[in-house]
Amino acid sequence: MVDPWPAPTATGPIESVVSLPGSKSLTNRALVLAALADGPSVVRRALRSRDTLLMAQALTGLGARVDTDTEDWAVTPGAFDHDAEVDCGLAGTVMRFVPPVAGLSVGTIAFDGDPHMRNRPVGEVLTALRSLGVHIEDDGRGALPFTVRGSGAVPGGTVVIDASASSQFVSALLLAGARYDAGIDIRHDGKPVPSQPHIDMTIAMLRQHGVEVDDTDANRWAVAPGPIAALDHRIEPDLSNAAPFLALAAVSGGRVTVRDWPRQTTQPGDHLRDLLTQMGCEVELSPAGLTVSGPSDGLLGLDVDLHEAGELAPAIAALCALATTPSTLRGIAHIRAHETDRISALAAELSALGSQVTEHADGLDIRPSALHGGTFATYADHRMAHAGVIIGAAVPGVLVENIATTGKTFTDFAPYWSGLF
Repeated sequence: MVDPWPAPTATGPIESVVSLPGSKSLTNRALVLAALADGPSVVRRALRSRDTLLMAQALTGLGARVDTDTEDWAVTPGAFDHDAEVDCGLAGTVMRFVPPVAGLSVGTIAFDGDPHMRNRPVGEVLTALRSLGVHIEDDGRGALPFTVRGSGAVPGGTVVIDASASSQFVSALLLAGARYDAGIDIRHDGKPVPSQPHIDMTIAMLRQHGVEVDDTDANRWAVAPGPIAALDHRIEPDLSNAAPFLALAAVSGGRVTVRDWPRQTTQPGDHLRDLLTQMGCEVELSPAGLTVSGPSDGLLGLDVDLHEAGELAPAIAALCALATTPSTLRGIAHIRAHETDRISALAAELSALGSQVTEHADGLDIRPSALHGGTFATYADHRMAHAGVIIGAAVPGVLVENIATTGKTFTDFAPYWSGLF
């Protein structure tokens, strides 16, 4: 694929109905729980992407069997009784969710990933595991590479962590906690935890598997020890991946429907319904899916706290750069530690295309301005690529660098996107 990739520009209203791949967040949680369950399970309509395949490989390396040959992935738990190497790639869920599982192994499990992943934080998970009796070797930075030397069991108990950098720190410990001798009791001490819907997602899935979870107290989550029941999951579409497609309706004044949008969901991507309504779009949830119709007289800006849905920030920032009134996005300091520092990256790339952007510690101010073409860098970040193609849909001459990075959560995104124009 040519790099940088010329993003297609809409020459009129785009009208389309799209089917999206499954949720990465749901797929990887389902895979972990299936590998720890007391019998075989099937993850139906699993997302096939780099992140989910890395998770399948990691769990297979530990001793489970994950058959990824078909749309529905069969998972058979196995004995975690040998050494393994885990490639985390750029997947935060692999880097954070698998070490608590590796603590249950009797092998030596070495973790590493792509160069940029060595900058993403995982120290709170490692510190928590050490306090629970797991032997871990690292260089003291709280980052990749590190090694987990399991003893076949984890005593468990109470841990105090600061999860203000990522809700995944909490989810990682919750997912494996039922298999620990004393379960796990997690206390958060720090600034508010971002992306609370992702913790809600983890808890809901644990309860579906028959795991007892107590989340009645703020900033505390306790999992009782016990079996994890085998359970088949049907994976919802990835609602965050819907952002560029619904944005296409918004910027072109068209109409786009995303099929199979759930009536009830824990996915943060569901915030798109309210956000796009605030920007002047018509939004309708029906049995056909979620339909967004873009305004004919331009998008309105936003003043919004995206603390619970920070993964939507790149797409929303791109829309705000195309809006007719000013915008403020706040509450997203935690996205500085995602695949890249997304706040600085958005400020740099939108500014390079003519946008008036002011960067703050926890967000961005974006003022209306005339944008022009140019190269939009993605920093090996799929959400940055989504922002680039949204701008390109409205502004001719936008070249998106490394569009292939979208394969993290959507294989063949570029040809699928081009086919809509």
